Amino acid sequence: MTEAEDGAALKARAQQFIAAIPHSRALNMHLEELGAGRAVISMPWDAKLVGDPRTGVIHGGAVSALMDTCCGAAVMSHPEAAAVTATIDLRIDYMRAATPRQRITARAEVYHLTRTVAFLRATAHDEEAGLPVATATGAFTVDRREAEA
Repeated sequence: MTEAEDGAALKARAQQFIAAIPHSRALNMHLEELGAGRAVISMPWDAKLVGDPRTGVIHGGAVSALMDTCCGAAVMSHPEAAAVTATIDLRIDYMRAATPRQRITARAEVYHLTRTVAFLRATAHDEEAGLPVATATGAFTVDRREAEA
């Protein structure tokens, strides 16, 4: 298989991963980029996801679900990790409210990988430049049994 075919197969697997998670479908998540332990996933603003109707600001739970899913996709795309992962720990720091009616985009990167754990950093931005909506650090399982089979 060529590198391009490997990349296409990996992206297809990640899209299946996102489509298989009910909350990812409900949040209308879209895979933007994927590869080598990095992922970019976005979701559009939706009135159904607003946490405070007075302000129109999207609920923090939707942002956390986006960041968690993005981190999982980044682990799955790492060349030394397997296609199966689960969240061990995810710490999210909310920096500011997302701007109403703007798409939110999460970016995640595996910065360290052990035999059984992947460590990640992630950010979530709306369409405004500057300070992110949220930042995160996380630890995710690495199950190499499937990759070794």
